[in-house]
Amino acid sequence: MNTTVMSEVIAGILIISGTILSLLSSLGLLRLPDVYTRSHAGTKSVTLGLLCILMGAFLYFLIKDGFVSIRLLLGIVFVFLTAPVAGHLIARSAYRSGVKLADISVKDELRDDKLKLEQQKTSDS
Repeated sequence: MNTTVMSEVIAGILIISGTILSLLSSLGLLRLPDVYTRSHAGTKSVTLGLLCILMGAFLYFLIKDGFVSIRLLLGIVFVFLTAPVAGHLIARSAYRSGVKLADISVKDELRDDKLKLEQQKTSDS
């Protein structure tokens, strides 16, 4: 096996693993009980899946054609930076608007911290 075939296999493995991660994430979006766990499935695994797909495409074009795609690199950076932040903001706005946690949730640590902060404010006044 020469290096071109090996690099094509590695790019193919990255693309297939990214596709599988994206598929699993879509199943998580359908099956998970509340907005908080769905946002976790929609950001973490989709981000990793998309990064694998883009990295596989980048490696394929780099090794096969000797072409460095700035668009793919920018896409990797953009997805890596924006998707987790968007998921965090969606979950935070859902919490602030009063969306309840699922019944199977064990603990609401943000509520505990919020109550402590309110108690500190009333004791300082």
